[in-house]
Amino acid sequence: MPLVLITGGCGFIGRHVASELIRAGYGVRLYDAMIDQVHDGAGEVTDIPPEAAVIRGDIRFAESLRSALEGCDAVIHLAAEVGVGQSMYEISRYVGVNDLGTAVLLEAIADHPVKRLVVASSMSIYGEGAYALETGDRYDSARRRAADLRAGRWEPRGPEGEALEPMATDETKRPDLASIYALTKYAQEQATLIFGAAYGIPATALRLFNVFGPGQALSNPYTGVLANFASRLASGERPLIFEDGAQRRDFVHVRDVARAFRLALEAGDAGGEVYNIGSGRAYTIRQVAELLATAMGRPDLTPEILGRSRAGDIRNCFAAIDKARDGLGFVPEHRLEASLDEFVDWVGGAGVVDRSQTMRRELEERGLVS
Repeated sequence: MPLVLITGGCGFIGRHVASELIRAGYGVRLYDAMIDQVHDGAGEVTDIPPEAAVIRGDIRFAESLRSALEGCDAVIHLAAEVGVGQSMYEISRYVGVNDLGTAVLLEAIADHPVKRLVVASSMSIYGEGAYALETGDRYDSARRRAADLRAGRWEPRGPEGEALEPMATDETKRPDLASIYALTKYAQEQATLIFGAAYGIPATALRLFNVFGPGQALSNPYTGVLANFASRLASGERPLIFEDGAQRRDFVHVRDVARAFRLALEAGDAGGEVYNIGSGRAYTIRQVAELLATAMGRPDLTPEILGRSRAGDIRNCFAAIDKARDGLGFVPEHRLEASLDEFVDWVGGAGVVDRSQTMRRELEERGLVS
């Protein structure tokens, strides 16, 4: 039975990946620092599969990692600090965990080689997604100017100031790093692929879009937007939305993401490749808030549109997933609209602490909201 080490394995995605692998007959070992912001100070996480072995340790601790790697056949690297906004002021924390941590892991793998390595990358590395010009030509260089954002002009413009139409972003779109988080995730991805090529270890990067589902950290205001909205609604408060709510994102269910990691482990020719893992659908942020409010029985709690932007945020990015379908056999099975009742049921049984106003204040105090 192949043994897989999952770093960050006690987190939201890691627990689902562990369950997916165990159902498929893998042995699983989880390595996690169990930081308070993600686990809300809990001494243990109760929904970890009982078949999984758990090692508590920091991703930057070489000796602990080497011990965790003993006997492992593959590694899925999920350990990372997550969140665009927080990365813009806790810079050393994000670079330390995401990039130094990945370096320490790769050095440990060099001493204890594995047969397969899969790293969680992020859609954030694209910056703005792909756009179409009025001529129909694709435009990959969209960026928003600070002066436009201060004036409430949210949509990026073309090279001559013309309107742009968002389109699905595929893996050929060159990275354009708009946040410290994106920078660290790109470094994680590329370090893993470079290492894999040098050491002859098939390494694959999965660029995850907005992951949602039961098990998200509802008390962490820098986690997924759906969890943030759920925390607000469960507390009887209106969801907070930056800009005007018309920005578009791709929401992919965590069980689809977990299956993608298993497929990446098993694909014969995925070494050295990067794959988008999303739903292939675009939703506006306001649409998501309204859908969730209805599902939670609070359609009266309409979104509070702030009309302000956060440093590091982009306007539109949603996934083209043809490459993952063709290369991994990945086909998403759980649409957002059909999955909200399950998510709401889980929220009802989870401890909810709304810290979104704390997040907003922290960003405003540092001049990161305009």
